[in-house]
Amino acid sequence: MPELLTRGVPDAARAALEQAGVAPVLARVFAARGLASAEELSDDFARLLAPAQLSCCEAAAAALADAIERNERLLIVADYDCDGATACAVGIRALRAFGAQVEFLVPNRFEYGYGLTPQIVDLAHQRRPDWLITVDNGIASVDGVDRAHALGMRVLVTDHHLPGHQLPAAEVIVNPNQPGCGFPSKHLAGVGVMFYVMLALRAELRRRGRFSGSGGPNLAHWLDLVALGTVADVVRLDANNRILVSQGLRRIRAGRTVPGIAALLRVAGRAADRCTTYDLGFVAGPRLNAAGRLQDMSLGIECLVTDDVARAGAIAAELDRLNRQRREIEATMRDQALAAVDVDVGGEGWSIALFDPAWHQGVIGIVAARLKDRLHRPAFCFARGEGGILKGSGRSIAGLHLRDALDLIDKRAPGLLLAFGGHAAAAGLSLREADLPLFTETLESVARSLLTPADLSRVIETDGSLDGHALDLDLARQMHEGVWGPGFPRPEFVDRFEVTAQKIVGEAHSKLELRGSGGRFAAIRFNATDALPSRIEAVYRVDMNSWQGLQSVQLTVEHWRKAGSPAEPWN
Repeated sequence: MPELLTRGVPDAARAALEQAGVAPVLARVFAARGLASAEELSDDFARLLAPAQLSCCEAAAAALADAIERNERLLIVADYDCDGATACAVGIRALRAFGAQVEFLVPNRFEYGYGLTPQIVDLAHQRRPDWLITVDNGIASVDGVDRAHALGMRVLVTDHHLPGHQLPAAEVIVNPNQPGCGFPSKHLAGVGVMFYVMLALRAELRRRGRFSGSGGPNLAHWLDLVALGTVADVVRLDANNRILVSQGLRRIRAGRTVPGIAALLRVAGRAADRCTTYDLGFVAGPRLNAAGRLQDMSLGIECLVTDDVARAGAIAAELDRLNRQRREIEATMRDQALAAVDVDVGGEGWSIALFDPAWHQGVIGIVAARLKDRLHRPAFCFARGEGGILKGSGRSIAGLHLRDALDLIDKRAPGLLLAFGGHAAAAGLSLREADLPLFTETLESVARSLLTPADLSRVIETDGSLDGHALDLDLARQMHEGVWGPGFPRPEFVDRFEVTAQKIVGEAHSKLELRGSGGRFAAIRFNATDALPSRIEAVYRVDMNSWQGLQSVQLTVEHWRKAGSPAEPWN
């Protein structure tokens, strides 16, 4: 049964924010998220952490500046998700603006695997580059870097994933999570790392007089790409990441985004001038990811690097088609997975590991996420690769660091994992199909050693009750436009309401009218058509509805139970 918890609010921080002019409701929300001064609310670009603080960033800039001066050929090797695609696009656009010879390569994940593998290096070598530049991958590519050196190529690794026991022997590695790096923001996405390298490169080229007094290209032009990749990769929105995302959203809302992002929003029926973190994470991001999940990410990267509006529109339409196909595949796999959990796992397991020979390798990560959300257990889903190898993708709950769990599995059962990598919330691996039972057993043992029973209890965190008289359009607009995400969650409140009207709209949503302490409010429940009782206690978000040019307050009901029945579970 989910437990309802109210976030603590430090009184001193809330008072300081209110004294600085922050509205009381927002002061309470921000204080509960660790902010203590109005200065911390600023998204001024000048507050961004300096590139010099990121280990080896200036060394990477010097190496790239030398390569540009020598007219050497650069090849970006990209990852196949939205973070990798946006990181590649930032690199392509910035390096070309700096005068570099640069192309990109994003191999089919199903044929070549993940990271800079020797096979990918052999493919890259056909283009005769002098430098390989990895984005959002490479930190675990020991063999791939060695192969590149054997073929006469140099390697710059830009990544944000956690390193293994051995670092690759690349010429330069830029990764805030590598040993010895003191960069305060450990949660940079891959696109954030690449953006920092480009900031350092511009500074280095300025020192060398490359731009003849002009200062060089304005890298802020591509903060929309940084925002998209950062939000889509579900990294923690610490202060530094919030600045990057906020600045990127500003550009999108002002109509200064790249044609590809504008097209992705347009094909989904979303207004760019009202773009939010939701639109980046659940609208544009999944459409880009669909290319990498079902085909390869080349199409997605082309969408982000083209300046041809018509071409961007055509690619976005194809990505939208692929995303619809992805959703259909996912729905089938999700239903199969939930049925398998009921039969094979039951309610006793502390972890989930499922395999079906018919599952699509590109969608197993999404299905693992759905299982994790539904059952509140770390979950892995597997699909069949080649030669008796299974490819697995996992998602985890807050109490278990998934990459560390795989490392422990590797220690307890040496040779079981053929390869693995990732971070706290998500990770991937490969193993022999015959070893799946051993993996399932070892995963369960590791989960039981790292988790507690309390970790397995679902918790609904709220910001407490909200005075209905504070529910106005200004508050709704600030809630709607805020930079919310992991580590800085969108506010949710809990209050009692009378349900005065309800009807089904669209295919599977319920439109409600609620009466609370501040009057009557329009509300909606997404993907829910069951009738509510006349009085409910609801966990809800304050949102803004736009219809035919008019804006109004709308509440989004996330959870509910019958009012006056505290023993009833939350729905």
